[in-house]
Amino acid sequence: MHLRRTLVVAAALGFCAGFPNAAPTGATIAAPSAGQAASSAKSSSASSSSSQGTAQPLNTPVDPRLDPRLELIRMIDGEFAKALQPLPKGKKGLTVEVGKPIDMQKVSDMNRLYGTAITQGETLQISSMVFGPHSIVFEINDGPKKHFHFRDHIQIGMGDNPPPLSTDSHPGEGAGSTLILEYHHPVPRDLTAEDLKHDLAIIFDFSHQKSATVNWVDTLPPEFQKAIEDHHAVVGMDQDTVVAALGRPDHKVRQRDDDGNETEDWIYGDPPARTVFVTFSGDKVTKVEEFN
Repeated sequence: MHLRRTLVVAAALGFCAGFPNAAPTGATIAAPSAGQAASSAKSSSASSSSSQGTAQPLNTPVDPRLDPRLELIRMIDGEFAKALQPLPKGKKGLTVEVGKPIDMQKVSDMNRLYGTAITQGETLQISSMVFGPHSIVFEINDGPKKHFHFRDHIQIGMGDNPPPLSTDSHPGEGAGSTLILEYHHPVPRDLTAEDLKHDLAIIFDFSHQKSATVNWVDTLPPEFQKAIEDHHAVVGMDQDTVVAALGRPDHKVRQRDDDGNETEDWIYGDPPARTVFVTFSGDKVTKVEEFN
């Protein structure tokens, strides 16, 4: 019986290994990047030309004017901003109407009902954009959905209840938010990145934020770059740098130290497993403790 289970698991792993794109990812990007869309368009063009007997160079660029939204996705998807209002958890998402003030009662009700995914003033990242007929849907910090992880459902070992192959609980997954930007008319075809940031300015502050189009890590001190590479937090980092090194924490705890100063602990892991405590005073790390 156990030999049969082992052979089945080995076959499953071999099957998946044959498909390099079958590995699960941490986020679902519903809208393609400009490069992906261009690649798809080039492949389709090459196939069509081949069927008509006309050669078509595979490296022929796709004019972004054919679909200006591809350029818009390239400029906005992945960008950072600060939240001007708290954003709720859950798949329903907060709707913001272009040109109208935010319904603060609705914001408060949704955060109370579903919990808060992103607090006011917190740095966030746009991780996906989907265009609808009259709206644009944004997933923030990888969105509220959890993803299927194949390795979590494989068991290898002896006995009746062998442990799963992967014990990673995927911390932070599904803890993001959704924002719906509602136009109440067809989304303008000539919408630019600056226009879209202006429409989002009622809820997101893009000013003084690092751009996803710049290799921000290269601007950090060498010791921080090394810590990010090694996935460690060190004293002096700010919150964005810690997120780059360790990801988003499993838990946050606020308290006051012996001098009455407010501190915030970011907790990675759960005892008795390896647990890391990163303590902030203001926006800077003042202490890092690790327990095994």
